[in-house]
Amino acid sequence: MLTRFFCSRIFNLLTKWSFIVAIVTIIAMLGFGFPKHYNPYVNLFFATILFLGIIKTVVKFFYIKDKIIARVLIFDLLSVLFITYCIYIQFTEYSIHFVSKYILFAIILKLLREFATPNFTFKRSYITPPQLFIISFIGLIILGACLLLLPKATKTSITFLDALFTSTSAVCVTGLSVMDVSQVFTTFGQFILLLLIQLGGLGILTFAAYIAYFFKGNSSFEYQITLGNISNNDAFSEVFSFIKRIIYLTFSIELIGAVCIYLSLDQLEISFLDKAFHSLFHSISAFCNAGFSTLPNGLMHEVTIYNYPLQIVVILLIFLGGIGFPILVNILRYFSYFITKTIASIFHNRKEQKSWVFSLSSKVNLMTSLIILFISTIIIYFEEFYYTLNNHTGIGKFVSATFISMTTRTAGFNTIDFSQLQFSTIIMILLLMWIGASPTSTGGGIKTSTFAIAILNFINIARGKQNIEIYNRKISDSIVQKAFATITLSFLVIGIGVFLISKFDYQLPLIDIAFEVFSAYSTVGLSLNTTPLLSDPSKIILIIIMFIGRVSMITILTAFFKKTISSRYSYPTGDILI
Repeated sequence: MLTRFFCSRIFNLLTKWSFIVAIVTIIAMLGFGFPKHYNPYVNLFFATILFLGIIKTVVKFFYIKDKIIARVLIFDLLSVLFITYCIYIQFTEYSIHFVSKYILFAIILKLLREFATPNFTFKRSYITPPQLFIISFIGLIILGACLLLLPKATKTSITFLDALFTSTSAVCVTGLSVMDVSQVFTTFGQFILLLLIQLGGLGILTFAAYIAYFFKGNSSFEYQITLGNISNNDAFSEVFSFIKRIIYLTFSIELIGAVCIYLSLDQLEISFLDKAFHSLFHSISAFCNAGFSTLPNGLMHEVTIYNYPLQIVVILLIFLGGIGFPILVNILRYFSYFITKTIASIFHNRKEQKSWVFSLSSKVNLMTSLIILFISTIIIYFEEFYYTLNNHTGIGKFVSATFISMTTRTAGFNTIDFSQLQFSTIIMILLLMWIGASPTSTGGGIKTSTFAIAILNFINIARGKQNIEIYNRKISDSIVQKAFATITLSFLVIGIGVFLISKFDYQLPLIDIAFEVFSAYSTVGLSLNTTPLLSDPSKIILIIIMFIGRVSMITILTAFFKKTISSRYSYPTGDILI
């Protein structure tokens, strides 16, 4: 028994280190490039660790003590068959002097399986959920910057600060860039950006939690509490099912969006794989409200600037990504209930009672988003009718106005040169960027619910009412306090950012600097063609502001301040003149 245990530990240790070496080898191959005479050794090494991985997968089912999960068993069986097929293809149809995509994909699949079930133990006494959330973003940003510095990721060499700026912009789904993505980054570099946008949009902890749930089926109570706090879900027993819905919804919407974008890019004369990559990149970038584009000049490209079906698809993707995952799930539940109720009333001739499945948060955020979108679209339509929209005709003017209104909320795509907008339109866009998207979405800003609470509070003060009431519900005082704290902190961060950049780049117009800072804080990514002109200190300021805008200032404060235990006493009330 002792000998078997010792051999098992040695075997596990050997396979773990072999896969770590495999990760380093893949990064070296893709990022630096290997001399061709090394390829036979690389192929033999990959084949050996894949063979060891197959043995480990098969053997562990005979000695496993836990309950076998059906989906894991199916995944392992299919992966073993696929990996065996990849090894066969590599050594029969390809030369040993060429590392094929099959063997690389097999290695990546096996790496995912090997590191999918880490023994993650989380103690909130050492690190709080906000701290873990912040650390995960910082780690992803630094890793992304290092990957973007790889020689094969760029066509020309870039500085570490530019790589860090681009990585922060991608992870924080902002879209600001000091360089043209299509001109500077290779396909490998653009793929790294795509992964950073996806991981940053959903959160790396969300992916880690889903992978752990898929392969283990459970997790510690501490970890469930952590994920519940991060995802704003109080029902800790439903955390993993909620995360599963987020993953499925995100991938489904992005896939449908990619297909629709592909079908609307008929005039783009490139290969099938290149067009598919462009479509997937723009779909993920739109849903995650990132604003990055792989086309020269972004969506101002000659193929897309008058492509209204494409713009409508992007508008829908931005909207769905910006209303928030809980609200998106709630809306789908509501429509599912509505369809079921309609079918039941038709076939059974009875009416169901009204359901409260459509939550208060969903109503407030959805109505606020639609009202802001409608009003801003009408204003932009008439303000820019004879100016930036002059080259568009008919329905194209309205689609372009809607696109501008939607993308300024946090997406950052541009079908026009924003520096050519009327000054009044630019001021309104600053307001739209500041409001941003809905809570727990991929977008930034102070959030639509915060703006709605502020407006309702103004009305209540004018009417002499003490409580904020909407849809026959009273808004709690803690929510109102958090909303106005968010507003105050946003102006504080934006004000400091404008002050510092105006010191470092005093030659730039104030409106251009303010536009950059608002865009960075709200993770929008729009610019008045100022970002490439910024000095290094200003780039660092924007990096910090993008990070604060993504994780929120309240999260940063709660990460560093210890929570006060509520006491049973209270001081006498005092009045302050306002």
